[in-house]
Amino acid sequence: MNYNTVKGTRDFLPNQMTKRNFIFDTIKHIYRKHGFLPIETPALENLSTLMGKYGEEGDKLLFKILNSGNFLEKADFTSSETDYKHFTTQICEKGLRYDLTVPFARFVVNHRNDICFPFKRYQIQPVWRADKPQKGRYREFYQCDADIIGSESLLNEAELLDMICEVFSTLNLNVVIKINNRKILSAIATMLNKNEHLIDITTAIDKLDKIGLDAVIEELILKGFSTADIERLKPILLLSGTNEEKITTLYSLFNNIEEGKKGLEELSALLNFAKTLQISNLELDLTLARGLNYYTGTIIEVKAQDVSIGSIVGGGRYDNLTGIFGLPNVSGVGISFGADRIYDCLEQLNLFPQDISQTTQLLFANFGEQEATYCLSVAQKLRQEGICCEVYPDNTKIKKQMIYANDRNIRYVALVGETEMKEGKITLKDMQSGTQSLMTFEQLKETLKAL
Repeated sequence: MNYNTVKGTRDFLPNQMTKRNFIFDTIKHIYRKHGFLPIETPALENLSTLMGKYGEEGDKLLFKILNSGNFLEKADFTSSETDYKHFTTQICEKGLRYDLTVPFARFVVNHRNDICFPFKRYQIQPVWRADKPQKGRYREFYQCDADIIGSESLLNEAELLDMICEVFSTLNLNVVIKINNRKILSAIATMLNKNEHLIDITTAIDKLDKIGLDAVIEELILKGFSTADIERLKPILLLSGTNEEKITTLYSLFNNIEEGKKGLEELSALLNFAKTLQISNLELDLTLARGLNYYTGTIIEVKAQDVSIGSIVGGGRYDNLTGIFGLPNVSGVGISFGADRIYDCLEQLNLFPQDISQTTQLLFANFGEQEATYCLSVAQKLRQEGICCEVYPDNTKIKKQMIYANDRNIRYVALVGETEMKEGKITLKDMQSGTQSLMTFEQLKETLKAL
């Protein structure tokens, strides 16, 4: 019998959960500071909600759930149809959510009379993808989303960038924030009169750092691009300089392309907001082409500078995502922190706080029923003061209780015997220094609060 977890999923030990909650709590705290409100959506969505929203590849990566009971009973396999989707919809009506953005769009449409626009929401929940597991890529993982919907203002993008900087500053993780604009990518295709080849162009640009200019050009030629197309594309492929210099170059290339100029105007405005917010780790990157199925404006991606792990935050502007559910022309913008990859970064760089696993501040040793009863009362009063403490449940050898304290990384142990109970005091043992002090309850409380 195999009792291993499914590939791409994991169990989390208490120490790991403490670290994960540190990440979640950091992100939640910053979201709340910026006025975002929490929501949750079901793990299960109707396949009609999910299918077709992530492109052909995304449809294949959706975890689909067989209908209850005899799911073959209503299926018709006599059809000559060869598309797997035809049969999938007959035996599966539901699936696990692929991300939090599409369910959020459905949520907004369903609850549009219950929320106030512009609506600022955050959501921290797991998502599932039938992907090939590898380092930094899981089949079950958490996303930490924040979205502002019902407003077209670029101030919203600026606020999201500010939150990204605040989160990673708090976590002490060095990152670079890459930005692009879907309108610019579309303008590149328009410039070449190859709007239908947008994906080919962005895919080639994306490979520039990996395979080099000559190999990218060779790939484009194999896909039908002419020598003239390549020459017109070279200024894009060779684009360099500061963000402002890149924008100036692109303006000269998009002289007659209104969509491109609009994208550059949006980028320029966003860069000006970033200067006001003193965001310096911002980089215009034309290779950034995520979410082309629904992003319409700004595209955002964050990478760690000191760890090779891929994107740790992604996001962008979507002008009509709710339109697929019958509520058109509602613009939104959002970001998603990949908590699992952030965890891996912090772990690899040893950036978690050293005392993060110290959840219990004080352990009361157990010397017998009478002493334990006394300690229960003291522990209750300490907890009312916000101090985390516990009473060892068994009257066993003191050495075993001390080993437990060490294994749990509990710094202080309270020793309460007959003498302490008579005097109304507690002997406090510091497990780090080995020193012991006899003190009153008030002294004990102040000592622990000072930690």
